[in-house]
Amino acid sequence: MKIAEFTALLDRAYRRHHVIGDERFGVVAGLDLEGRLFTVLDGEVVSRVNAEAIMAVSTRHKYQNPGGDVLWPAPEGTMFGYEYTAGTWRVPPEITGARYVVVQSAQSSAVIEAEIDLVNNKGIGIPCLFTRDIHLDAGGNARVMHVKESITYLGTRTLQRGEFLIAPWSLSQFDSGPGAEVVFPHAAGSVRDLYDASDSQRSVRDGLCHTKTDTSQRYQIAISAAVDHIEYHNPEKKLTVRRTAEKIRSGRYIDIADAPPDTIPSDIGVRFSVYSDKSGFMEIEAAGGCIDELKNGDTLRLRVSTAFSTGDM
Repeated sequence: MKIAEFTALLDRAYRRHHVIGDERFGVVAGLDLEGRLFTVLDGEVVSRVNAEAIMAVSTRHKYQNPGGDVLWPAPEGTMFGYEYTAGTWRVPPEITGARYVVVQSAQSSAVIEAEIDLVNNKGIGIPCLFTRDIHLDAGGNARVMHVKESITYLGTRTLQRGEFLIAPWSLSQFDSGPGAEVVFPHAAGSVRDLYDASDSQRSVRDGLCHTKTDTSQRYQIAISAAVDHIEYHNPEKKLTVRRTAEKIRSGRYIDIADAPPDTIPSDIGVRFSVYSDKSGFMEIEAAGGCIDELKNGDTLRLRVSTAFSTGDM
């Protein structure tokens, strides 16, 4: 989809948006689409675009997943997660209805933010400010999107370990299909399944783990801090996307799993994850860390760099 077609779609859907960069390398920030970022290369939007979802509204009966790159709070499930507060899985309306505003803007950068009041599966309210600080680096042949993700706690009550678990979690979606895969350095014990076993999707060659995202199986794998990057390859679209994330400077990596709300989270932390969906898309994800005590003004940060390249593989 051309960038002009995409922005016209957003206009028809009455979705505010903000453009960073230019047609060679740019980002369209969907201010009324959970603050999602849609990357543009040479005039084409390469992020997943779900036009039907953009034109619709999420309800408790159906989540409309618009694509792009989004900042969510982790974990998804377990007793501290944010997707089961109404009993069954749903993306809470505090996220789907978030209204981001642009607080800083330049040609190749912008800062957007939204107040999002979360409630975890223990019924504890966690009022937050979500901030996405975006900077595009298009020097030479490089096309890299750097995003400083942050979640700032606005509540007046200090929360202790055992009451909460929260970390910034960046999920980047792309259309996927035959021949597509994610490649990353192999480290023993660094991968575990978050849903059904997906061993048949993976192989190790020359020190690299290859996990298929050909949409033949729905799965999600968690990847530990022993791995320093993950890279998506889509030969059909001649697209390569590499995601790196700075190691957390304080706190601990957490379990982000979509587990039932009566489940105690694992002590096994997650730095990256890969999700493959049978409906034709995938996600390359990066997660930050959590601290033991959450006080007013505390900020949880995640610095993610996403490098894009196109051409024959």
